[in-house]
Amino acid sequence: MFRKVSATISAAALALGFAASTAKSQAIDVIMALPAQTLTFASVYVAEDMGFLKKEGLNVSFRNLVGVASPNAVIAGSADFTYTTAPVFLRAAAKGQPLFAIANLLDKPMVEIVLRKDVAERIGITENMPLAERAKRLKGLTIAIQGVGSIVHAWERYVVAKGGLDVENDVRIAPMDPPAMLPALENKAVDGYTTSMPFTTQAVLKGSAIMLASSVTDAPELIPFAYGLLYTRPEVCQKSREMCARMARAFQGAAKMIQEQPDKVFEEVLKKRFAKMEPELLKAAWDVTQKAHAKDIRVNKAMLDNSQKVSIDAKLLEPADVLKNYDGLYTDEFLK
Repeated sequence: MFRKVSATISAAALALGFAASTAKSQAIDVIMALPAQTLTFASVYVAEDMGFLKKEGLNVSFRNLVGVASPNAVIAGSADFTYTTAPVFLRAAAKGQPLFAIANLLDKPMVEIVLRKDVAERIGITENMPLAERAKRLKGLTIAIQGVGSIVHAWERYVVAKGGLDVENDVRIAPMDPPAMLPALENKAVDGYTTSMPFTTQAVLKGSAIMLASSVTDAPELIPFAYGLLYTRPEVCQKSREMCARMARAFQGAAKMIQEQPDKVFEEVLKKRFAKMEPELLKAAWDVTQKAHAKDIRVNKAMLDNSQKVSIDAKLLEPADVLKNYDGLYTDEFLK
């Protein structure tokens, strides 16, 4: 009898193990929207190129949708996930369209404004001036941005406000994709531009521009910051916990590699992703960006508070719409 019971238990255990293995091996299709192609999205590139998504059984299709078009795609249900900054995420919640964050890959802001050298000389801007003085002299200039309503647009307005200028009228904006910004600057179609690395680094190291305002060095008040939120709609994680758990594990693996093997990430991922950029220039940008990647990728209240501050100061969020708490907007349950 004992042998029969043991055989029955063994068979049941094998069946359960097979079922669990089968369930884990079943691929899950995911559509992910990305608002730009900059080093801000290094975690995404690592997750895909180094096999972390595939290891978790995720078939991820990517859609490049500029600026707020990416979170809008998630809200509309045409994408499952996006990876953007918290100011956009929180403004959606403030407007009655709550989303659900499961991780934050960057805990420092990584957006910058560069200004054409001849323009800086003409209006008397130097890099050693206080930020408010530099910003005050932007009046009447045209600054290219990457997506209206995006963090890039918010940083431009945040800086303009620091100079006491009217964010709506004193500085003109020209939306364009990051790769087009440096040619536009060198052709004098714009006076400067706002975006993330490596495109800002490129302009400075080539000698075409000066650094006007970098959130890396000019905004210590914004650290910590939720600059790389991975999020979806709340119902996605309710209906498919497995999808959210796998996405969190994949990005946790990518985050660990960025911390422990930054040179490997540079050589095997970024040099291929930015093949047209000079390696020395790209490496200079990566050395800074890598340090902005979070060691702990859980979302917390302090980073959301600072992220909301940008929208308020940039006048992209009305005081009446400010969120008093972030209940139900994020979780760390998939990172335990």
